[in-house]
Amino acid sequence: MTTAQWPGLFISFEGIDGAGKSTHIGALAAAFKAKGRAVTLTREPGGTPLAETLRTLVLNDAMDPLTEALLMFAARRDHLSCVILPALARGDVVLCDRFTDATFAYQGGGRGFDEAVLKQLEIMVQGTAGLDATLLVQPELTVWFDLAPEEAAKRLAGARVPDKFESQPVEFFRRVADGYARRFIAEPRRFARIDAGQTQSAVWQDVHAVFVAKGWLV
Repeated sequence: MTTAQWPGLFISFEGIDGAGKSTHIGALAAAFKAKGRAVTLTREPGGTPLAETLRTLVLNDAMDPLTEALLMFAARRDHLSCVILPALARGDVVLCDRFTDATFAYQGGGRGFDEAVLKQLEIMVQGTAGLDATLLVQPELTVWFDLAPEEAAKRLAGARVPDKFESQPVEFFRRVADGYARRFIAEPRRFARIDAGQTQSAVWQDVHAVFVAKGWLV
């Protein structure tokens, strides 16, 4: 289930580090504001004081994969309760830099953590009716910036001091990309795949076209 029953619109942006997704979130926020929509711009992990504290731990401290997954979903629960769901109830457009697909891609694909366990955590944290796996809070649309891991590595080289994920070898990001591909294959109607290997202007044109086609920016 998506968040379609709320007045607002929930959109997530996904992709491996270096794919360029964050570059276009601000432009999309401006496009929605130009149409008179209130926009909540947020990110995961993060978005609340508690979740930002957990973000710092997850991105910098060594921990086993289960601890990492639990912290990601704890941050997500607080984020949903305190920011995302109230914004959707107000009628805002919520633009979120990463959501649950990233956990399946990074912790599931990259770390090789059991995706069945991640699914149970997803149900617990995003469930709206007990443990019914069919009733989950999910984005109405996920914009996936698909980029070859080798190209992403080139973009990241020397850009800034890397966190513990950004400093992983390219093979890690191949597994992450495969994790995103599995999510896309499982729910193709929720995803808009963007070729992130194009120029920045071409990528933005493709992103904008998706929202025009949906009738959200007309």
